[in-house]
Amino acid sequence: MSNTTTPIIPLADYSADPAALKDKTILVTGAGDGLGKSIASALAKYGATIILLSKTVKKLEAVYDGIEQVGGPQPAIFPMDLEKAEESDYQQLAVAIHDNFGQLDGLILNAVTIGQHSPIVNTDLEQWSRSLQINLTANFLLLKHCSGVLNKAAKASVIYVSDAVARHGKAYWGTYSTSKAASLNLIQTLADEWESNTNIQLNSIDPGPLQTGLRRQAFPGEDPRSNPEPDSATKPFLYFMDPGINWPSGKHFSWDIAAQTLSEN
Repeated sequence: MSNTTTPIIPLADYSADPAALKDKTILVTGAGDGLGKSIASALAKYGATIILLSKTVKKLEAVYDGIEQVGGPQPAIFPMDLEKAEESDYQQLAVAIHDNFGQLDGLILNAVTIGQHSPIVNTDLEQWSRSLQINLTANFLLLKHCSGVLNKAAKASVIYVSDAVARHGKAYWGTYSTSKAASLNLIQTLADEWESNTNIQLNSIDPGPLQTGLRRQAFPGEDPRSNPEPDSATKPFLYFMDPGINWPSGKHFSWDIAAQTLSEN
């Protein structure tokens, strides 16, 4: 029998320097609401310039205003519909980041769609393709075209927002779990490919169930108050954007809000 134990990162006593992310530029996808909004707002409090990416401009403008109201650096808004975006749109995003900021210090891949809840044999091809486009292909194109601006940073961090079903499939969740699992594999593959020739570390974090619109869509009969607010899950993302931390790469972690720990899976 193996005596190995699960590596754990305790964050209860972790506190970032108030200016830890000053002059750092971080792109957050799905930044209009839910966890993406909370992450963007939290990182801005530590000095990061946030590039807010989502398809709904009105929501992004509300996040933008919230960051400015608390004295955060002026964010940037980049509207993009990940379902319909062409590869050229991702190329233009990378060029805009280079021209306006010179480099990209962090990338948080948070945008996602639940897709269709049904047995695989009853899954509509259009819904299947839509989930793969938003949950997988968009991440591939972001990483492909942002790799250059990420590597211009002295130290860059990519975090993929994962889920328990990305590591173990679940009945009726095929359009979601398959695309999430593939993105998790993509992160691990790139971490391996970029280990020795870039300054980029890539990891994934499962924040657990949160009180978000996405969760309500997935579990409409659940009392939303039974889950913690998304603000309670921002600490691990700050930790993995803090340049004072010696980050690992190619690892998957689960966040335990109660214990304030990250456990490697």
